[in-house]
Amino acid sequence: MERLKFLEQEVATLKAENRFIEPHVLQSAQDAVCVIDGKEVINLTSNNYLCLTTHPKVKAAAINATEKYGIGTAAVRTIIGTTAMHGELEQKLAEFKGTEAALVIQSGFTSNTATCQSLMTSPEDALISDELNHASIIDGGRLSKAKKKIYRHSDMAHLKEILESEEVKKARRKLLVTDGVFSMDGDIAPLPEIVDLCEKHGVIVMVDDAHASGVIGPEGRGTVAHFGLKGRVDIQIGTLSKAFATIGGYVAGTKALKEYMQSVARPFLFSSSHPPSVVGTCLAGLDVLYNEPQLLKKLWDNSKFFKEELKKAGFDIGNSQTPITPVMVGDTIKAKKFSKMLFEEGVFALEIAFPTVPMGKERLRTIVTAGHEIKDLEKAAAAFKKCGKALGII
Repeated sequence: MERLKFLEQEVATLKAENRFIEPHVLQSAQDAVCVIDGKEVINLTSNNYLCLTTHPKVKAAAINATEKYGIGTAAVRTIIGTTAMHGELEQKLAEFKGTEAALVIQSGFTSNTATCQSLMTSPEDALISDELNHASIIDGGRLSKAKKKIYRHSDMAHLKEILESEEVKKARRKLLVTDGVFSMDGDIAPLPEIVDLCEKHGVIVMVDDAHASGVIGPEGRGTVAHFGLKGRVDIQIGTLSKAFATIGGYVAGTKALKEYMQSVARPFLFSSSHPPSVVGTCLAGLDVLYNEPQLLKKLWDNSKFFKEELKKAGFDIGNSQTPITPVMVGDTIKAKKFSKMLFEEGVFALEIAFPTVPMGKERLRTIVTAGHEIKDLEKAAAAFKKCGKALGII
């Protein structure tokens, strides 16, 4: 259509700036070793931390839920889209997070946007955010009516300065939002220091544990449990699309928070509910977390092994403290070439470039899972070393 002709130039610009994205195609189950674009590769790019996508108990739960409830509810949660299973999942997620209640929302992204938008409703409010927070938090801030204050990444002196500013002190409501685990660098937020500062200044604390739930802390309960901060963090956001390997998100906190959100949060009110199969898999995933601790142990053992191999080879892996391990490159074209060369060697590790990360911070982001075997990681490390040397990265 002529009226959309301008998009051809926009696409050309994206290609010229190396920002054009062509999705890779998965042709098997999402697993530690899978088929992507017709080639079997060691997969170091998915968020399938515990490899629940193919766990027999989880797959059986999806089938059983579908047989009982059908393929979907064909309704939003507040009309007739809430099954008994939804309520059971919310109760169990609250127990998992150590909170009074939890509300399951249609995606992890909308869990953040819905919470920021629903709580920060006036220009007299202040939303304080780490500069490296996820895009969903950034968009949530934009959808809210609050003044936005951004502090330098994990810089507690800068945060203290912002909290002590007159503008923030006079705010009607004050909400600090931080990732628990930062998705591009794999580092963990200094949550104890954040909580201490926020308690002193009367600031609500909200932690997005998308990459921490099912991964960090006792039984994978997240950063709040990891730091022993139960009862001191007001709102915990989680996702069901990473360690739980399905789709969706949730907000965990007080009973009043749940009741408020389910009455006013627009993404919750105007999106259809999860299919029963998804709810069933999440319930089964929690059971696996509790009853198969060896998966969490293997995840961390694998992560430690692969980090050590990369460091021995001479790669810069930043300050990662989690299974997310960046391999720093510092150049978009070189990062894309690095990823392509690795693919030819049978390793899938996708490049991350601007605007996802700042220019000069381009990298390959790797994520090791519980499904990888040591032989997989040895092969992957050897490929990284071979290609890294060829490109002059090491």
